[in-house]
Amino acid sequence: YANIYLMLNRKGFIPLIITLGVLAILSALFYNTQIKKYTASLPTNQAIKVIIQSGLIISPLIPSYDHIVLIIMENKTAEDIIGNKSAPYINSLAQQNSLATNYSAVSNPSLPNYLSLIGGSTFGITSDCTNCFIDSNSIVDQLEQNHKSWKAYMESMPSRCFLGDANPYAQKHNPFVYFNNIRNNPNRCKNIIPLGELSKDLTTLSSTPNFIWITPNLCNDMHDCSVSQGDTWLSQQIPQILDSPSFKLQKSLLILTWDEGEGLSN
Repeated sequence: YANIYLMLNRKGFIPLIITLGVLAILSALFYNTQIKKYTASLPTNQAIKVIIQSGLIISPLIPSYDHIVLIIMENKTAEDIIGNKSAPYINSLAQQNSLATNYSAVSNPSLPNYLSLIGGSTFGITSDCTNCFIDSNSIVDQLEQNHKSWKAYMESMPSRCFLGDANPYAQKHNPFVYFNNIRNNPNRCKNIIPLGELSKDLTTLSSTPNFIWITPNLCNDMHDCSVSQGDTWLSQQIPQILDSPSFKLQKSLLILTWDEGEGLSN
């Protein structure tokens, strides 16, 4: 089965999944690997207690997913999107699926929010710097420790693991290259790839990563272009994800969110 979540905040920023959000993603992916074997022989009430006490999953229990897809849009508040006639596709998703309204960004501008999304912290970064690299672990470390595959798909990025800006691609929207243990590791760096490779990867279950990150370019993410442009782009991209074997044959989750609002303090 497939689930879709749209994360929005009516009081300020469109939301960012930070520390607990990262934990929730990991919990959803890791449950089978970490504790399913042990809890399978326990009565349901005892199994639930073990899961909660393990610190892996926050009550209420998070479903176990085979694949999680995260799409990050830019610089729009909930009021800019929900009910906006220029975003018919997004509003149809909100009406037909789950809409989370209690999430917010942690900072302004973009980069600290993106770093928090995969690292659980801003690491003291307060700008969209391009050479402020980080010696820390991230969601990638936890994915790999639990034998889960991952790829980060960047629209308009010139080549794999590209460093720097190449309009309409912006490095500040690619948090993965800021982590030294990702950027300097060829086996990891090769997983940061142009978005054009997604269609091929979605064709089979074995080629579809467990965790998929998608960054549109500066126009299609609504940063430099209109809400209508971003809505049209999503209406072209999301159906191919939902029609893929991973969503039709396995348990998969699509999360659509925005990094922050525009001109607002947190």
